[in-house]
Formats: sequence, structure tokens, C-alpha cells
Amino acid sequence: MNRVINTEVAYAEPEKQSIIDVAIGEGATVKDVIDASKITDLYPDIDLEKTKVGIWSRVVKLTDVVADGDRIEIYRPLIADPKEVRKRRAQKAVTEGRADKVTGGRPNPLKGQND
Repeated sequence: MNRVINTEVAYAEPEKQSIIDVAIGEGATVKDVIDASKITDLYPDIDLEKTKVGIWSRVVKLTDVVADGDRIEIYRPLIADPKEVRKRRAQKAVTEGRADKVTGGRPNPLKGQND
């Protein structure tokens, strides 16, 4: 007889978050735990074929075996690339004069003054 392990499945949208406790037999996969949680009934837009999943912030495959105490996280797709957002914000700061064009840091008010 398989030992029972305790896991959680977590998923969040901006307006609603869910953490579902799942007790399942040892040797279960990530997909087994997600299926047992029935979280896709609460969030029908979850497509496990396209969505990344992880255990404690580490991306894993649906076929990976879970351990006692694992928290399985279902990740939403990013709306915008974080690198691109930072690049646009930095460029805006340069054009508005809030950042030095060379270093990207705050402009030095003493730079360019002739004493």
C-alpha cells in the first residue's frame, strides 16, 4: 500500500487566488496532483499543455514525481516581457532627463558646471 503524501496546488489571477490541499499516494506526478485538485474546474482557462508549472518556484514537467509537502504552482503567461518593460522605462527616464544618457544613473547636477 502506498503511503499518502500531502501537497498543495496554487494558482492566482489578479482578482482571485486559490491554494488547494491534496492528499495523494506516493509516486504521484505533478499532473496527477493537479487533476486530483480539480483546480481546472475553478479556472477552466488553464491549459496544461501550454502553461508552465513548478514546485516551489522551480519549473518542472508534468511527469515529475512529487514529494510530501510540495507546493505545485501553475503559472500564468506573462503579459509583457519584463526585460522589455525595464528597457522602455530606462529610455523614458533618459528622454525626460531623469537619467544620465551615458551611465543610465541619476544625472549629476554638478556635471557641466564651470567654476
